[in-house]
Amino acid sequence: MTLLATLITLLILNQLIKPIAIASKSLNDYRNNRRLSVLPTGYSDEAGLLMCNIQESIYEAESFINEKQDLIYMLSHDLKNFAGNPQGLAKLIIEENPSQSVKDMAALICESTDLQFRYIENFIKLLNEQDQVVRLNQELKTIIFPNILPFINEQVEQRLLDKNIKLSLSVELEEAKLRIDEGLLVQVLVNLISNAIKFSYFDSEIKVRMYIENDQLIITVTDNGIGFDKNQINELFKKFTKMSRLGTAKETSTGIGLYLCKKIIERNQGELTAASEGKNKGAEFKIVFEI
Repeated sequence: MTLLATLITLLILNQLIKPIAIASKSLNDYRNNRRLSVLPTGYSDEAGLLMCNIQESIYEAESFINEKQDLIYMLSHDLKNFAGNPQGLAKLIIEENPSQSVKDMAALICESTDLQFRYIENFIKLLNEQDQVVRLNQELKTIIFPNILPFINEQVEQRLLDKNIKLSLSVELEEAKLRIDEGLLVQVLVNLISNAIKFSYFDSEIKVRMYIENDQLIITVTDNGIGFDKNQINELFKKFTKMSRLGTAKETSTGIGLYLCKKIIERNQGELTAASEGKNKGAEFKIVFEI
């Protein structure tokens, strides 16, 4: 009788726990894979109300994400149009055979807008990644590291010249299989190098090193600039961080660049960290991918 009573009790408990287990699985599916589940919402007990609330919350969150991404897509599309207007005018100027100095300036405008187009395309690519239903099963992609150097150089060259800063690139590997898209990796590196330029002094040096150590791909961006206190590290990567500061040439900051870099790296199963010995002792940003 005791065994029978225990069995009945376990069966009842299982039935009581089952709705909670279903609700938990549905929530995990959405959090990990962004998969929408249809939960039974016709029950009026506490477990039923829980499933109903979870269902409504998931669909509200999905609706909010879709509306926000649609808005960003629209803004990105409009930004490409705005960038195309000055490029079109610059090309018209070049066609008129102006003086060499005017032609050179128009060519710089074309080059600048090309970089803007590439940045916007990489940004849209990031949004597309977020739209993937299963983000944990991203395919491995082969990154040829010597091939990405020209794309990095062309986007930071003018900023380096403006402050007479030397960029030393040390590439100690040929290729690696990573889950991150090549364009997004380039954009992260450009942002980290641009950040280093902003907070470096004139006539200084920035070192970028790419190498493999202990089955890890490591990329470091090191400068000798203004640095930061160790207790400020966590603040660096916050959205619209309070540590948003003027650069050494009074460059402004949005306070969101490092936050986006960290999000992109982490979304692609990597890690981005920062270190500094203190103010005016430079800084190092390190990207690590398991390979």
